[in-house]
Amino acid sequence: MIRNSVPDRTAAPVRRRAAAVAGAVLAAAALTACGSTAHPGAAAVVGDHRITTSAVEARVTAFRDAVADESQGQAQAENGGLVRNTVRDMILSDLVSHALAEHQLSVSAEEVQQAHASDAGQLGGETALTRALLEQKGVAPSATDDFYRRVLGMQKLAALTGADPNTEQGSEALRKTLADAAKDLKVEINPRYGTWDPQKVTFSDDADNWLRTGSTKAS
Repeated sequence: MIRNSVPDRTAAPVRRRAAAVAGAVLAAAALTACGSTAHPGAAAVVGDHRITTSAVEARVTAFRDAVADESQGQAQAENGGLVRNTVRDMILSDLVSHALAEHQLSVSAEEVQQAHASDAGQLGGETALTRALLEQKGVAPSATDDFYRRVLGMQKLAALTGADPNTEQGSEALRKTLADAAKDLKVEINPRYGTWDPQKVTFSDDADNWLRTGSTKAS
């Protein structure tokens, strides 16, 4: 990715190339900072945690690479909301962690690994689990631990209410818990990704099925 300098030829072509590079850099910078002058380079800010656009892009790239590997290079349809869903899930992970801490709860690495192993066993192995996470949850292998930590955390938070999180009543109770966490932390979103609804705890035009906290099987 690092290129050696090219031999100097004429001044005009060099100036044109320099202008083109400068234009590309400025355009990229404008896109990154679009609508977020207070937090340049941030896709979202949750409390004192900046979720950077580069972190979002890295996770999206990891997902696309995993899908390409799984499909052996064959073209695959992609969810149009992939980038925004990635931002949402990263925000939710922060909200879940905050809400757990507020209730003196946590999710251990051992619990994450146990849930991972259990799902792999039920689905017939790691390969089947990887495929299910990619196809049904939009989760790349590199984000698996974060996925399980978030889901297990939501299950623990839902249990505090005594309601089944996979019912409408349980979903509403969990939503309120996360909305309270979002209010405490003051979630800010880069407008390039859409409009955030603090009551729904997601983007304003998103479906609500993210609240379902069951296994990797499709909801």
